[in-house]
Amino acid sequence: MFVDSARAADVEVRRRAAIAYARGTGALSFTTALAVWGLWEDEETVHVTVPRSSAFRSRAWVMMHRPRAELDAVTRQAFSVTRLDQTLVDAWSILPSARRREPVIRAINERMTTVGRVRVALDGARRLNGLHEFRQLVRLLAQGCRSELEIWGHDNVFTGPGMPRFARQFPITLGGRTVYLDVFAEPERVDFELDGFSTHGDPRQREADLRRDAALAAQGILVVRFTRRRLLSEPIAVRTEILAILCARQRP
Repeated sequence: MFVDSARAADVEVRRRAAIAYARGTGALSFTTALAVWGLWEDEETVHVTVPRSSAFRSRAWVMMHRPRAELDAVTRQAFSVTRLDQTLVDAWSILPSARRREPVIRAINERMTTVGRVRVALDGARRLNGLHEFRQLVRLLAQGCRSELEIWGHDNVFTGPGMPRFARQFPITLGGRTVYLDVFAEPERVDFELDGFSTHGDPRQREADLRRDAALAAQGILVVRFTRRRLLSEPIAVRTEILAILCARQRP
């Protein structure tokens, strides 16, 4: 606990020192702002974006940036930080490639922002490293994908020859509340659920899933669940099974 408190104090001191170095004209940005927004881990380097006309330069662990447009910042945790949508775009190119989609997906899932706002911020980043990948992610999020597993399933299982157009994160009312179906074939009334290992391995979550499936069955919706392991290891077999189920549901 003491170590964590000491580290937190050091992080705050660094942030305040970086802002002071910029004479209060800048805002925490890039991965530093992402950490303030609660979407990334704190790092040694403190990123600060200053007005384009500023003469401040990077020093030691302080990295200075200048925006292409006017600096737009808000206050969060008593710090001036770049707006979330711009932060997601700025940080994209310096995040590890294997994890750069995590903050964007979390921000959308936790309703901290919207796909539309991220798209607007992305439109201003013409030379962003990894721009095509970011645009593809935004497109999939706009279609309803809400996890890495759903994105993988979209690319490798639920699209391609013979596959119909599915609705993703389709809202439906159950017992007075709204639930969202992962991948829904509306004409056939089939809900394909992608069960990740982080939540669906919990016995309590499994019990909730069974109750949900029963309630959907009462509305004539067949629920088919695929585990993460099977999706990743048997994509062709899963595709074949999906097509067979849809074909059977189309019979009079």
